[in-house]
Amino acid sequence: MDENLELLEYIYKNAEMGAYSCEKLLQDINDKENKIKKVCEGILKGYENYKQESKAQIKKNKYELKQSSIMTKLMSSMGMKMEVSKDNSDAAMAHLLTQGLTMGVVDISSKIDRYERDADTKILKLAKRYLKFQQEAIDLLKEYL
Repeated sequence: MDENLELLEYIYKNAEMGAYSCEKLLQDINDKENKIKKVCEGILKGYENYKQESKAQIKKNKYELKQSSIMTKLMSSMGMKMEVSKDNSDAAMAHLLTQGLTMGVVDISSKIDRYERDADTKILKLAKRYLKFQQEAIDLLKEYL
């Protein structure tokens, strides 16, 4: 697989899943008084921005984007609903979001390291900005843990 496509596709799919998870989490705590809602909304906007930016780069480079798995989204949604029903505290929500973000940080870091020499510099910069976004989101969530 082309390293540029792999980076862009990863950013797109990860941001898509992150946005989906944030949307579901916000729906699940909609009628609750969680203070973490604003932070989650900000993270959702960030994910949406990276999703759109990576999709635009995919189109610009004439790559074909493979669709994400519906099953993955369904499993994530069900798992999140279970977790929220058990504990909907801000700490629990922050922990849930931090777990997903941390997996994203590990994955994108390894891809950046792997393709540092070969990937297009514009795409590599996007990947590095995405990494920074995830790290900053984790830092914001630490206040609630």
